[in-house]
Amino acid sequence: QVQLVESGGGLVQAGGSLRLSCTASGRIIDSYAVGWFRQAPGKEREFVAAMSRGGGSTYYPDSVKGRFTIPFDNAKNTVYLQMNSLKPEDTAGYYCGGRRRTGVSVSPDLYDHWGQGTQVTVSS
Repeated sequence: QVQLVESGGGLVQAGGSLRLSCTASGRIIDSYAVGWFRQAPGKEREFVAAMSRGGGSTYYPDSVKGRFTIPFDNAKNTVYLQMNSLKPEDTAGYYCGGRRRTGVSVSPDLYDHWGQGTQVTVSS
């Protein structure tokens, strides 16, 4: 069973950038679709980015399109979330999920494995 570990969160000013990492204990790019989600206190987990198994397709909601991307490094078993032009409303805990399917899902309920999360705080 693959284990996922997120890292790279922190405090950043509005307009700044952060790159989050999701590192797997085994091969993930060729085996799983990977999604990034975020959750603020009192809110539901929200989809922010995903890539299909193999990385051939990526998906973003309108709220982050043009600001976030989901690059990956197959040799490092790592999927990243590159976040640019950050806004205070991007403040949340960020989680990566692995799904044993080729296609992605915007529903967190359809992901099989999760990391522990990393906190991102954007100050105004």
